[in-house]
Amino acid sequence: MTDTLEPAGLDAADSPHYLRALTDMADRRAVVADSAIYTANGIKLVEKGARIDSRLYDRLVQHKLREPIDRHLSIDNPVDVPALLAATQALTEQEALPALLAQTLGSAARLLAPLRSLPLPPSMACKLTVMRDQRPQLFQHSLQMMTVAIYLGIKSALTERDCGALAAAALLHDLGVLHMDPVWDDPNHKVVGPQRKHLVAHPISAMLMIRDTQAYPRSVEVAVLEHHERMDGSGYPRALAGADITPMGRILLLAEVVAAFYEKYDDMPAQRLSLVLRLNHRKFPSTLVSHILPLLQEEMTRESALMPLGNDAPRQIELLAEAFSHWDQLKAALPVAAAAKAAPHGAFAFADARLMALQKALIEAGSHPQQQNEMMAQMKGDAVGMAEVALVGREALWQLQSILNASHRRWPQLSERATPEDAAVADWCDWVVRRL
Repeated sequence: MTDTLEPAGLDAADSPHYLRALTDMADRRAVVADSAIYTANGIKLVEKGARIDSRLYDRLVQHKLREPIDRHLSIDNPVDVPALLAATQALTEQEALPALLAQTLGSAARLLAPLRSLPLPPSMACKLTVMRDQRPQLFQHSLQMMTVAIYLGIKSALTERDCGALAAAALLHDLGVLHMDPVWDDPNHKVVGPQRKHLVAHPISAMLMIRDTQAYPRSVEVAVLEHHERMDGSGYPRALAGADITPMGRILLLAEVVAAFYEKYDDMPAQRLSLVLRLNHRKFPSTLVSHILPLLQEEMTRESALMPLGNDAPRQIELLAEAFSHWDQLKAALPVAAAAKAAPHGAFAFADARLMALQKALIEAGSHPQQQNEMMAQMKGDAVGMAEVALVGREALWQLQSILNASHRRWPQLSERATPEDAAVADWCDWVVRRL
């Protein structure tokens, strides 16, 4: 099943970005080769007992190694199970979301329990140590997402063994990001079109690295592969939908979103998250969402006492209305025959279905631009209400961007405008880029 996702050149081997992070880390902590390191052609690159540091980077990066380098390393103060327990305990004491989860379960001990029997072979310990030292935000994200996943596993009555597998999948789900250019960490770095293939590939890379250890159940590999899927089929890398996503994969995809909102937003994360889960109810597993929404209610009550910002709501409503109208104009301009013969799984059908689904979701939430124009007139002075309108607008605009990204990712030839239908989608995407 997953083997079909292994394009040429994509395997569990070390990327230049990972080798750079590893050798840079080795300048600050002792990293020693506990066995000789060979190239795929049998040439010895590093002697047993040699100290690894950044001076070796150029030498290592020029060769494909016989095995991943972290199978051969001994590291001072690595991430091991006791270190994970200590870091997760600290998280439940210092961060709002893990603290809320621990409080709801009665103690942090229930969140920590699945970690105690976690398999952590040397190669995984090495990758997590690189993540902790070189990409600390990614390490914190992995820990926080793991606490959400364990919480959802407990609330779903998973066995202790399954919760352990779930903890491993959540902890290791973003190993593939270590092989991506760190420029992706820059919030100002915006990549669209074919370059997004690196982002789409990271669940596959992580799955292959986990498989390579032969230390985890297949359910862990598959769940990691699925952590960016969506219940409506709009996710990646396989665009799975509904029952095609495994139970553990569903937990991971929701835990990823929950953790990300608390990490991304300092202001009103509970209200933002609640809105997104309600507005996108087709994307997320409803049974699992029902375990999250009640947690957010008390937080939302506290957040509503703050002074939310809703000044950008009118502009967002205008942009949404224009985006929907522009698509309707492009559709109307198509020859009747072209629209009728559009491929059912092509770019035109995809964009049309996604835009219709977004409009339907907005109508169901009472937040379509036509509805909001009337609401705005009644909300003067209602700061909390204006904030809700602004949040809906931001989420809907983000979804427009996601339609654009998915269209370019799935149909990179769109810019060639080979058919009238492709031209309509390409024109709409160009309009979105200009306006957003």
